[in-house]
Amino acid sequence: MSTSARRRRSAEQQARAFPAFPPQRRGARFARTWWGEAWITAMEDASLDRKRLSRGRTYARAGYVGPIVVSPGRLAALVYGSRDTPYQTQVTVEQLTAAQWDQFLDRVAATAGHIAALLDRDMPHDLVSSAEDLGIPLLPGIGDLQPECTCPDWGDPCKHAAALCYQASWLLDADPFVLLLMRGRGERELLDEMQRRNVRQAEVSVPAARTGGGPAGGTPAAEAFAARPAPLPDLDDPLPPEDHAAEPLLTVPEAPGVDPAGLALLARDAAGRARQLLADSLTGQGGDLPAELTRWQDTVRLAATHPGDWPRTRQPGDPSGPHLARAVAAWTFGGAAGLQTLEQAWTPDRRSPFRRELALARAALADTGDGTGGAAVAGGPDDTDQPGERVWRNRWTVPALGLQLRFGRDGRWYAYRADNGEWAPVGPPRSSATEALADALSAAD
Repeated sequence: MSTSARRRRSAEQQARAFPAFPPQRRGARFARTWWGEAWITAMEDASLDRKRLSRGRTYARAGYVGPIVVSPGRLAALVYGSRDTPYQTQVTVEQLTAAQWDQFLDRVAATAGHIAALLDRDMPHDLVSSAEDLGIPLLPGIGDLQPECTCPDWGDPCKHAAALCYQASWLLDADPFVLLLMRGRGERELLDEMQRRNVRQAEVSVPAARTGGGPAGGTPAAEAFAARPAPLPDLDDPLPPEDHAAEPLLTVPEAPGVDPAGLALLARDAAGRARQLLADSLTGQGGDLPAELTRWQDTVRLAATHPGDWPRTRQPGDPSGPHLARAVAAWTFGGAAGLQTLEQAWTPDRRSPFRRELALARAALADTGDGTGGAAVAGGPDDTDQPGERVWRNRWTVPALGLQLRFGRDGRWYAYRADNGEWAPVGPPRSSATEALADALSAAD
């Protein structure tokens, strides 16, 4: 197959589609890599309206951007706004010429570390710098990103294009080949080109290494392949598992205002959290670092995770009583998201599963012979209440049964029961309202 035909076939297969990002917590970072930061900087520095950028960040974190399609010179997505119909949004960037690609690939192939870094989803600083020395712009600069959107906003970029750019930084963080695809070539084509260059370099270097026309040093490949492999040595006995339950060795002398046992509790707690973060990272389950907690949130967390020892860490003025007990229950069931659901009411977006799940929960409650009769949900969280129930923002309440379901910002459902005039959590977060309803009903038994 000719080079031109190969490139035509590659161009047809190069477009990559990425699923939509779910809503993120407020304040979640966008770019975490230096090349992702450069992408965002190129977009932000070209904008004259910081308010549109702020709205774009809000839209990006709220999950208003649909699946993103990346192709040579372009990334595109449907982006929702205040209307029910999404806008067609795209951002274009200039592609590299064939001559620029040849120079860039020669530079990459000349350094084995560059190839290894790209395969490890890293973008070395020196690779980008050397490309810039050749006049090859891998990272966009001010004015290089050209946004387009079908919305009536004349901003450059509008909030929808800004949201797309902010979410694109997450794609770039995870895979720098996304940036190279926008510059014109996909990962498979680039790897094939680098392999061909490596083969050519090997063919040139082998004759040069030979002396007097004799064979090169080493064992012939056929002989090495036919040789019987040496037996592997016996493995050592496995190490016994470490006892992580033991408290850290911490010797604190008695001193005014210092509680040695309380300090040991804080040290043990910090070590346990650090160990869990490390374990999650090593197993590939780690994500963003946990958000910094307020004093109240950390008080609730300590009371939930160390119920017997927590009073040692209390400070004057720390809350107590029923309010703290409900907060501890919320953290025990759902962590920080559970506490947020207890304390904050919010209005789910109409594209969220809130209405659909609420209709299913109503039908399930009707099947039990209790409650509202299963009237269908006609609209969203601001609909008129059905007989025997109340819907307010993210909360569905059936007063006669003393139960309430709350839809969390994490997209999960939480069961509540009436408790001395207040609502108290009674179950873990569930993926569906019907599961949370079952928790609320069973808690009354």
